[in-house]
Amino acid sequence: MAEKQTLQKPLAKRLVHEHLAPYKLRFGQACFFMLLTALSTAALPFLLQPVFDDVFTTNDPKLLIMFCAAVLAAFVIKGFASYGETVTMTRIGQSIISDIQNRVFRHLMSLDLEYFHKRNSGELLSRFTNDITLMRNSVANTIVGIGRDSFTLAFLIGVMFYRDWFLACLSFFIFPAAFLPIIRIGKRMRKVTFNAQEEIAKFTKQLTQIFQGIRVIKAYSTEDYEAIRAQKQIEKIYKLVVKTSRVRSLSHPIIESMGGIAIISVIAYGGLQVMHHNRTTGEFISFIAALILAYEPLKRLSNLNASLQEGLAAADRVFEIIDTDSTILSPTNPKHPTKAQGRIEYKDVHFAYGPKKKTLEGISFTAQAGKCIALVGASGAGKSTIINLIPRFYDVNAGKIFIDDINVKDWELTHLRKQIALVSQEIALFDLSVFENITYGCQDFSENDVFSSAKSAAAHEFIQKLPQGYNTIVGENGVSLSGGQRQRLAIARAMLKKAPILLLDEATSALDTDSERHIQSALKQLMIGRTTIMVAHRLSTVIDADHIYVLANGQIIESGSHQELLQLGKQYAHLWSRQAQGLDS
Repeated sequence: MAEKQTLQKPLAKRLVHEHLAPYKLRFGQACFFMLLTALSTAALPFLLQPVFDDVFTTNDPKLLIMFCAAVLAAFVIKGFASYGETVTMTRIGQSIISDIQNRVFRHLMSLDLEYFHKRNSGELLSRFTNDITLMRNSVANTIVGIGRDSFTLAFLIGVMFYRDWFLACLSFFIFPAAFLPIIRIGKRMRKVTFNAQEEIAKFTKQLTQIFQGIRVIKAYSTEDYEAIRAQKQIEKIYKLVVKTSRVRSLSHPIIESMGGIAIISVIAYGGLQVMHHNRTTGEFISFIAALILAYEPLKRLSNLNASLQEGLAAADRVFEIIDTDSTILSPTNPKHPTKAQGRIEYKDVHFAYGPKKKTLEGISFTAQAGKCIALVGASGAGKSTIINLIPRFYDVNAGKIFIDDINVKDWELTHLRKQIALVSQEIALFDLSVFENITYGCQDFSENDVFSSAKSAAAHEFIQKLPQGYNTIVGENGVSLSGGQRQRLAIARAMLKKAPILLLDEATSALDTDSERHIQSALKQLMIGRTTIMVAHRLSTVIDADHIYVLANGQIIESGSHQELLQLGKQYAHLWSRQAQGLDS
């Protein structure tokens, strides 16, 4: 507990320094409204006392009207000051949350693939939305509580200290009148709130797709594109939340003005009574006003610490993401070949996902430019891991991987991944149009290039039959398309990228035999002129590979062409025999 308390001050200081400081001018404006609100609130009891102690003794109705007008003016000023304060603080709070969301999102896009594999997407969404919202509320509530409520309450308590507590019962007849106008703005408030929630729901769906498709994002180097797309949605939410606050805040001047009218009615009624009796009522009314006005700041201050602790706890979790460093970075002085020829070489590569989970041990092989290499073996043998090391989704523990005799660690990371096209079993399509999904992460293309890629991928025909053709929205993860159609779009995307290196990770394993036959034809088109490393479970898909490597327990146990491996009569021949008999498909 003591350690937590010692961390609170640095955490709060960091939050103020990194995210509140840029809005110091706007915050100064909010402080002005806070001070104006506090002064007008505290002045009301002192303004009421001379009304009843002095005005009524003169029996001058004109003077009474003047003071009533002054009291009403104080209420109106307080109401509009409260409106300005609330809207300004909402702008500050929402600006802070937008900044943090953009900062966290961009940082998430820069983190290693391993970070996402070790965390549940729901946890990331919770930190991205709920925690940051708690931070915003904590910032707004804490500043308002300290800047306005503390001073207001201090003044009002000073007034109430000298008054009779019994008179507080009158507040139950005065204060409710101020809430009646709220009913009229209820319908408008519900409509604005509904629109805001709709946009938040869209943003949550967008985030889910992005986190699920992070491998494709990394492979196609579209981190900046996704950050910009998210920023646009965040901007929509920002405008709607500010609008929601503006509608909600309209109740402040109405409540305060109507409350003033209600109290003035009591003053007028009491004043007529005082004119006919020999007694002073100033202290009486002053106490009632102070008690009523002190109720809300007292209630807010009582919840201030809980709000502050929630905000700091949320900030701790959010800054944990921001403070996480990526271990896979571009070198200080990267090499920038114009375009890779495609020669890939593994030299005694070792890799483990954890200290007790060795995946690759001493892998060495060479894939010549333009050739096709196939990796086969049982599940868990390390086939997909070999592919993941080429674009540096992970880095080797020992050994080296070269592309065109340049260590992959010496390439600039984005430039490295631009040399690679990835088609995997897990097809990541986004809730965009067919055209946008094909062109995702690609640059320098024409419309004809897109059509040509789709035709080569055997996708053009079925795309034309869709309701809006290439403009058809495919739904979340391509839900409106079949497995074969999704796969062909992925192949078209890889073709359009025109990368010299092609990675196929179980690209047809999830398809039925008929769909696989069509996909294989498209893949052959895609592989022309590219260095291809293919991971396959079905051996029928690797027959034409230039070289096949059989893996078991993270090691290469056999290698050769299809016919050579059959003649060896070992593991590959055994697998081929089982699949031919339908025992292992």
